[in-house]
Amino acid sequence: MLKVGILGGGQLGRMLLQAAANYQVETFVLENDAACPASHLCHHFTKGDIRDFEAVYQFGKNLDAITIEIENVNIEALEKLEQEGVKVYPKPTVLRTIKNKILQKAYYKEHGIPTAEYIITENLADTRQHHSFLPAVHKIGEGGYDGRGVQLLDTAEDLEKAFDAPSVLEKKIKIQKEIALMVAVDNNGKTVLYPPVEMVFNPNLNLLDYQLCPAEISKETLWKVEAITVSVVRNFKSPGLFAVELLVDQRGDVFVNETAPRVHNSGHHTIEAHFSSQFDMLWRIILGHPLGNTKAILPSIMVNLVGNEGFSGPVKYDGLNEALSIENAFIHLYGKLETKPGRKMGHITIMSAEKQDLIHKANKIKQSLSVIS
Repeated sequence: MLKVGILGGGQLGRMLLQAAANYQVETFVLENDAACPASHLCHHFTKGDIRDFEAVYQFGKNLDAITIEIENVNIEALEKLEQEGVKVYPKPTVLRTIKNKILQKAYYKEHGIPTAEYIITENLADTRQHHSFLPAVHKIGEGGYDGRGVQLLDTAEDLEKAFDAPSVLEKKIKIQKEIALMVAVDNNGKTVLYPPVEMVFNPNLNLLDYQLCPAEISKETLWKVEAITVSVVRNFKSPGLFAVELLVDQRGDVFVNETAPRVHNSGHHTIEAHFSSQFDMLWRIILGHPLGNTKAILPSIMVNLVGNEGFSGPVKYDGLNEALSIENAFIHLYGKLETKPGRKMGHITIMSAEKQDLIHKANKIKQSLSVIS
C-alpha cells in the first residue's frame, strides 16, 4: 500500500481524504493546526509548518508520494525529497514557477500563452511611477490567496493601496466572463479536461461567490479556452491536477489569469455533478490508475458558504434545513470550528438540467443560509 502525504490540512485536504477512502492508500497530513479540517480523516497526522524545510523533509522522507493543497510550501524540501525518490505531485519545478506570480507571468510570456499586459514592480515607490498604466490590478509576488494579495488600482489615488514588495502590475481587461478549467495529467503525460465553469465573484471580498457548469460560451471561445489550457499544462511537463483561470474579454479574446497546481475551489462541484471528481482524479494520478471520466452527470451550480460580515467566533449555520430541503442540493461543511467575515466555511452544489432552475435555487440558498456565530 502506497504511503502518500498531503501538505496542508484545510478543506481541500479534507475532501482529498474523503476520496482517498475509496482506494488502497495510507494517508499522512502535515499541518500546524491539530484541529484542522483534515486532521481526523488521515491515517497519520503530524503537527508542523509546511513552509519549514526540516518539517517538510522529515515528514516526507519515508513516503512514496507527496502532494499539496496550497502553494505556500517549502519547495527546497520537496526538491530534496524528489531527488531521493519521493514522487511529488506536481513536480517542484512547477510549484516554484506557480508559487511566485512574477515567475508565473514570465512562464506565460516565454511559452507564448496569452495573458494580460503587465509590469513588474519592486516596491511602493516603484509602483507609483506607473500611474499612466492604470487602471490595473496589483498582485503581490508571493503569499497571496483567496483574494488576499490583490489590489484594484483604478486611479492615481489608489496607488497608496499598492504592495510595498515585488509584485505584478497587470493591465485591467474589460471582462465579459471569468472561466476556470480543471485539467488532469497522468504519469505518462495523458491529459483529460473537465468542462469549463463560469465563475461569478463577490466584488467586496474578491472571493468566488458561485459558479455555473458548463460555462455559457460559444464553441469558438470553448476551443480557445481548451487550447490555451492544454498549452499551459503541457509545458509544465509534470503529472498532476491543475486549475487554469481564464478571462474572456468583450471581443471574445481569451487570456490566462492564473494557474493553481492542485485541487481547487472551481472544481468542487465535480464531487456530485461529474463521474470522476477532481479529488478522485488526483488519487488516480498519484496511484497510477487510469484517468477518470470528466463528463458531467448534470449541469450544476456551486455556492460558496463564507462567514457573514459582523460575526467572529464559534460557527453556527442558520437556515441549514431550508437549504437542504432543496432538491438535488448537496452540502459540504468544512469542519472549521470558528467563523470570521469572508472565511470559506463550506459549499453547496445543486444539480439540475435547467439553468434558470439552478440560478433560482442558488439565490434561494444565499437568501436563506447564513454563516454566523
